[in-house]
Amino acid sequence: MDNFDNNSRVWIYQSNRELTSDEMNWLNIQLLAFTSDWTAHSNSLKAKFEVRYNRFIILIVDERAHNASGCSIDKSVNFMKQMEQSLKINLFDRFHIAFKEGETVKSVERDDFEQLIIEGTITADTIVFNNLVSTKAELEKNWETPFKNSWHQQVFGNLVVNN
Repeated sequence: MDNFDNNSRVWIYQSNRELTSDEMNWLNIQLLAFTSDWTAHSNSLKAKFEVRYNRFIILIVDERAHNASGCSIDKSVNFMKQMEQSLKINLFDRFHIAFKEGETVKSVERDDFEQLIIEGTITADTIVFNNLVSTKAELEKNWETPFKNSWHQQVFGNLVVNN
């Protein structure tokens, strides 16, 4: 992604579980084929993918040549739904929240996340993942961020105790 513009568009899909090495190998082949053939109004998109922590699928389009259109975005969503079914994972559950515990990435349902905050396992300094970033620049600066600097603080901040 180094040669992509900082304003390149980004979409992040978070799996509800870590993928195995076999699943990762298969997924990388599928993603390479998809991004190589991804078009908008018959124009090839300058697109790449990356899978981080065996859990986050990141699609990026450098729109300096051609913009991603509504139809091309629909293609990517349909493709991700196919990946979801093939791998038996959930990529569209926005209430499944990922965070770091040391260097390990964990994810839990919203209610469990709230409980971890109450217990003090999740603190103001816990690294959480902001999958709402929409550009390469935001991905690099604001994707992995402390709880206190994230949208999570706005939603769950009233639960933080002893931090």
